[in-house]
Amino acid sequence: MTEAEAQSRVAKLVSRETLQQFGQIEIALKQWSKRFNLVAPASLAAFWARHVLDSVQLLALAPKTATNWMDLGSGAGFPGMILACQLAERPDAKMLLVEANGKKASFLQHCARITGAPVTVLQQRIEQIPQLTPAQKPDVITARALADLSTLLGFCQPLVHAKTVLLLPKGQNVTEELTLARKQWKLELRVAPSLTSDSASVLRIGAFSRV
Repeated sequence: MTEAEAQSRVAKLVSRETLQQFGQIEIALKQWSKRFNLVAPASLAAFWARHVLDSVQLLALAPKTATNWMDLGSGAGFPGMILACQLAERPDAKMLLVEANGKKASFLQHCARITGAPVTVLQQRIEQIPQLTPAQKPDVITARALADLSTLLGFCQPLVHAKTVLLLPKGQNVTEELTLARKQWKLELRVAPSLTSDSASVLRIGAFSRV
């Protein structure tokens, strides 16, 4: 998929204002990447196909009533910052971006300022997130290119409430990850095809518990 094709597909999924915010993030990412290693250098040239389209597709898989979102290991903001721009059009919706790396957390804060997206950046290791009250627990947790599925479920378990949904983009190793995860976890699972590649998918996980 070319960048033009990807941008055209994204434009059909979001408002003009949101598309402009994505453009602001693209400019900022290219500027900051001259000084810091925020994403793989080769992926900069595929901003729309590799990063944005992969992120925007997640919103349609989430409950429409979800307002409290959390993105783990946010990196340069994919999918969390992209989703936050989309969530700006939903009353009371908010996104918490969890990122331990200081430079990446600073970049996320910069993107929050220039886009006005409803974002809070928490510079913290996931394992060190303070215990959440029931009201603080997210309705949706996202994570992309962070860890294998079994590890992700371990990260998420202390953070969820009974109806939390996990949205996890996965690549060509998804079958292997699911096989290993099911040895440790019981999952309420739906596998959705990805818009970005025939070999990719999105895992939508509801209730889960250790075997």
